[in-house]
Amino acid sequence: MSSTEPSLPRRQRLTREERQRQLIETAWRIVGDEGTDALTLGRLAEWAGVTKPVVYSHFPTRSALLIALYRDFDMREYAVMEAALESSEASLAGKAGAIASSYVDCVLAQGREIPGVMAALAGSPELAAVKRDCDLIFLEKCRGLLAPFAAGRTIPTAGLRAMLGAAEALSHAAATQEIGADEAKRELFETIAAMVARSARG
Repeated sequence: MSSTEPSLPRRQRLTREERQRQLIETAWRIVGDEGTDALTLGRLAEWAGVTKPVVYSHFPTRSALLIALYRDFDMREYAVMEAALESSEASLAGKAGAIASSYVDCVLAQGREIPGVMAALAGSPELAAVKRDCDLIFLEKCRGLLAPFAAGRTIPTAGLRAMLGAAEALSHAAATQEIGADEAKRELFETIAAMVARSARG
């Protein structure tokens, strides 16, 4: 090599956290392009341009990878909801609207990938337990936010579960363009408001 020939820049080594972030983002792309069934640890290694042992060091099983994807989605959903709540009015309409819009917006931002991941979660007791834990945190947060508008009464878990079921169904219908995003938000808002009204009546 000539002394005047420029040397190639060295590839920067990623930290463990940076590599994990890269793998998660790559996994989302695989799910988006090829579907959840195509997401294997070997496929992830190919797409990310790393060896299989690198992927296994972060996600020892496919279940661990799916759990990481769901937690990643859940954290982003929580952040979106927090931002919406912070800028919302201190009224039932304000809080119910923030919950409804942020839930639908987050699913739409993830596109058609999240329904596939959630379907995979439901098929495994281990993964279902993770989703259940995340759901409980969301439901308790909603209970605390909406309780001041329930005339001093507790909002029952059954009502919160019905709200969550509506949120998942409506947002996924919006993601697959079965219904419009505004329609999904409006219907979810009405569901939340009706749940609080029923709670207030006891």
